[in-house]
Amino acid sequence: MASYKNLTLLHSNDMHGDFLSEKIDDNLTGGISMLSGYISKVKAEVPNTLYCISGDMLQGSLIDAEYRGISTIEIMNRLNPDVVTLGNHEIDYGLGHLLLLERCAKFPIVNANLYIKSPYTRLFKSHLILTVDGMKIMFIGIITGEVLASLKKDSVLGSLVDVKDAAKEVGRICNAYRTTDIDFTILLTHIGFESDKELAALLDPEWGVDVIIGGHSHTILEQPEEVNGILITQAGVGTDQIGRFDITIDTDENKVHEYKWELIPIDDSHCPRDEDIERTIASYKEQVDEKYEQLLCRFPRALTHPNRYQETELGNLIADILQETTKVDIMMVGSGSIRKEKVGPLFTRRELLEMMPYDDKLFQYKISGRQFKRMYQYMLRDEALKESVTEFYQFSRGIAVEYDPKTKMFNRFDFYGVPMDDNTIFTVGLQEYHQSNFTEFFNLPIEEVEANGKPIVLTTSLLDVLEEYFGSSNILNAYVEKRLIIL
Repeated sequence: MASYKNLTLLHSNDMHGDFLSEKIDDNLTGGISMLSGYISKVKAEVPNTLYCISGDMLQGSLIDAEYRGISTIEIMNRLNPDVVTLGNHEIDYGLGHLLLLERCAKFPIVNANLYIKSPYTRLFKSHLILTVDGMKIMFIGIITGEVLASLKKDSVLGSLVDVKDAAKEVGRICNAYRTTDIDFTILLTHIGFESDKELAALLDPEWGVDVIIGGHSHTILEQPEEVNGILITQAGVGTDQIGRFDITIDTDENKVHEYKWELIPIDDSHCPRDEDIERTIASYKEQVDEKYEQLLCRFPRALTHPNRYQETELGNLIADILQETTKVDIMMVGSGSIRKEKVGPLFTRRELLEMMPYDDKLFQYKISGRQFKRMYQYMLRDEALKESVTEFYQFSRGIAVEYDPKTKMFNRFDFYGVPMDDNTIFTVGLQEYHQSNFTEFFNLPIEEVEANGKPIVLTTSLLDVLEEYFGSSNILNAYVEKRLIIL
């Protein structure tokens, strides 16, 4: 006769410093306090409950940036997850600082595919086995290859970033612990939903992976997707919701017998507050507020950046300011470097730093019209239009493009009303992160572009340029101007 036991898995991902609740339709929504309250409530009411985080706790708030993640780790210590894996933004302050943060963490961090090349040494524990009601539950952590883009200049660091290599690493760990009688195996990944499905398809069913709880792509699902017998899910972005699995495990067969999954809203209608966490956050917030509430300028209305895969008001504003101040012909701004969906109409130093948390150098490249069109077309490849890659760009005024994804051709590619000439050389501004990963991000050898002329540094601080411009302005405005039309 089969033996069954219950397990409840609560899960978050891509929290990005979303510490504070917001007032929406007269209800308080999101925030670490009510998230913690809900987790504590479920753990008190439901035996065999675990809470895990699939990466990107850091970045996205001034409280995080001001204390370089130490504040976030302190808040996470009070949230007390059972296990966490790394996201790419955990590396933003550098590898050395990440190892410092790991020492400050009072919760286990697992990652199987980030390592020092020579001698081969994993930086973190690859897995964690927790015993719950006599069951042995194994968690394995996997991170996205984008971590290497962030650490491009670090030659000692390596990662099994290819999905096939990651699958082999999972198999190696599962095989090594087969004799331990693992009842249930969970991958905590931060590689994106589409890569999760690809990874699941590569896993040997004999390895016993049951669930993938992912992050990175900020995907919201109605129900988990099943690939190769493995349930795959994630919980969007921020703290407005939490994923909940209620699973019945067949402990004889070591597999899911039945399950229920929900995306639970975090709001004050059913989530109690955690006053201890509120006091911790308030102590950090008070110091940050005092430093960053300086008014820089005003907008006639709130300006928005609702989706990184389209032209936006904020994208146009930032690209235009940087183009105007640096005098390049064209400025390209990484859509993903704009981290707020809406700012204004009063625009403070706080909002600037929350909107653009990643300070960076700006480089000028000389790029021909033909090369620029190749770069642009690669940006519009099918994976980007399906929102399954992260590199997309906002362009300064003058660019007007109409693209047909069916034919993969441009119906129009104008620069200030005139078709862009293939042989004309343009000066193009790029952030250092994109310059450092030029060949990978644009599918164009950087040597071809550097043959046009040596790149130069326009500024060592993008934020210095923006803060000076906003601070010397009174009222600024921006619109979506059909710089990019995708048919």
